[in-house]
Amino acid sequence: MSAAETTSLLKTPLHALHLELGAKMVPFGGYDMPVQYPSGVMAEHKHTRAAAGLFDVSHMGQVLLIGAGADKALETLVPVDIVDLGVFKQRYALFTDEQGGILDDLMVCRRPDDLFVVVNAGCKAQDIAHMQKHLADKCEVRPLPEQALLALQGPQAVTALARLNPDVAKLVFMTGGFFELDGIPTFLTRSGYTGEDGFEISVAAEHAVELARKLLAQPEVKPIGLGARDSLRLEAGLCLYGHDIDTTTTPVEASLTWAIQKVRREGGARHGGYPGAAVVDRQLAEMAAKTAKRKRVGLVSSERMPVREGAKLVDAAGTEIGVVTSGTLGPTVGKPVALGYLPAALSAVGTQVWAIVRDKRTPMTVSSMPFTPNNYFRG
Repeated sequence: MSAAETTSLLKTPLHALHLELGAKMVPFGGYDMPVQYPSGVMAEHKHTRAAAGLFDVSHMGQVLLIGAGADKALETLVPVDIVDLGVFKQRYALFTDEQGGILDDLMVCRRPDDLFVVVNAGCKAQDIAHMQKHLADKCEVRPLPEQALLALQGPQAVTALARLNPDVAKLVFMTGGFFELDGIPTFLTRSGYTGEDGFEISVAAEHAVELARKLLAQPEVKPIGLGARDSLRLEAGLCLYGHDIDTTTTPVEASLTWAIQKVRREGGARHGGYPGAAVVDRQLAEMAAKTAKRKRVGLVSSERMPVREGAKLVDAAGTEIGVVTSGTLGPTVGKPVALGYLPAALSAVGTQVWAIVRDKRTPMTVSSMPFTPNNYFRG
């Protein structure tokens, strides 16, 4: 990459710290981000599963929706129950377009005076514009570019974080609160993108390095890059926007129907009213009737050959039937795992298909997800 290209990339408040820690930096979502540190992706992945890893996710977009009608307003853009979300409760949501395609996936947490929204880095500008266009007459849409975002993930994350404030241990999965961490004001949620217990911590940019150093000083914690973040989320069966979900996939096809509560479905009190609702309703009915066309599935292989994004999936006769959207050799499960799309009729767990890797057929079996058990703390 040329010097000009490097300087055009945005930098998070932790950029200098990543360089100090020996990170290998790569462009991601318009930012110069750490893909790995000297110990390497495999060691970082395993450390997060065993102890606690610190991730810089400050490239993500943080936005406040402020006003009494913010919850009803947001429901005009997502097929998700926001109105009934309790204070300090968090929920996964999806922006849809008029065809039911997914514009982005996001997290929403209700706080006493606002909704705290986190969107993906690559979609940040368009998501903020989308909300400002459609919601600005109903509530204030306030981006938070002055906030950094850290993720502390792993079974010992709570042990490490509780040394800075013991009260964080009282949170359960998908809840949040305002906490001072060794004197640093933060808003954090007990959530993450690894399948492990953990926290996502919103902190003022000027305090981000200080907080990161305090966390890295804990014996359980090591810095973790984007490489391990990807393999961890893949083993957890979690979608990556722009790969496993995008505007060509609907929530139903993407096997994300669990995110659409009954109150927003046909027959529910606040049914529809969001872009693409008719398409999503029709597909929900097709899924129930087992006439759906395609579905996101988990795939595992007994062979050692990793199956990467873009690999074609074929049946026993060699007919192309689908595609892999994410794939890696799962460090925890010890075999290749992948996400992909297959015809709904071939999506049952145990179904045998083949991936084409370097012109050879690699056997894959449709698997339940997550590929390794989730360790979320539900209390």
